[in-house]
Amino acid sequence: MNRLLSLVFTLLICFSAQGQKSSLLWAVSGNGLEKPSYLFGTIHIICPRDFSLSPPVQRSLAASQQLALELDFDDPNMMMTMQQMTAMKGGQTLKKMLSETDYQVVENYFRDSLKMNVAMFGTFKPFVLMSLMYTKLLGCQPKSYELEFTQAAKKDKKEVIGLETVAEQMSIFDKIPYEKQAEALVKMIQSGDKARKEFTELVELYKSQNIKKMAKISEQSDFNFEGFEADLLDNRNQHWISIIGREAREKSTFFAVGAAHLGGRKGVIRLLKKAGYQVKAIRE
Repeated sequence: MNRLLSLVFTLLICFSAQGQKSSLLWAVSGNGLEKPSYLFGTIHIICPRDFSLSPPVQRSLAASQQLALELDFDDPNMMMTMQQMTAMKGGQTLKKMLSETDYQVVENYFRDSLKMNVAMFGTFKPFVLMSLMYTKLLGCQPKSYELEFTQAAKKDKKEVIGLETVAEQMSIFDKIPYEKQAEALVKMIQSGDKARKEFTELVELYKSQNIKKMAKISEQSDFNFEGFEADLLDNRNQHWISIIGREAREKSTFFAVGAAHLGGRKGVIRLLKKAGYQVKAIRE
């Protein structure tokens, strides 16, 4: 179960992206900051062969006094809280929501491809079941930038903090109708080759730091939750700005969040600039 929940955490927001200049690493200064802080866009899971920490990223992390992620990965209660919030509300189950034919599609996939009994996850929010598919789609045991950063921070005895709580993040998937999530799950299984190709392309664009093109592909994806961009991205971005400012004033901080949050009119970069900070790309 811990392995499942860890994967869910690192995968939680992989469903949409917005464009910005082609850089993943940014320096944040000005507006009363005594020392610069850094902002880095992650991809939440990636195969080890594609994983890379460039020298500028390593230097920026080393120069910072603390690490800030979307969630506090150093919190010993994180997994327990996640487990408590995986279930759908109102006694809803996957079997109740899906037609007999669609449920059979999910059941067969979990049995034949994942070697799991889908009944074990019948009360889970469907996006959790979607997250289980990514290891199969990637064809590897993925790595996580967030976990790597956390381990590095712990080694250097640096504080790890979260920009939001587990409850805040998991509650997003109570706002997105469970039926919509279940439909996306079935579509993802039935279009496995397309989903694999799309995710592979996103990884390649991420490696080349082509955030703008990543946005275009993600926005056109059949597997995102269209209509819920404000819940997934915009509202969270706005909420983070005051937290980023407060933490950066107290300590030089390395902020690492999903690349989806960086760009666009309502992205973190634009919002930080609007709040008076200087945000400059660091070319890797």
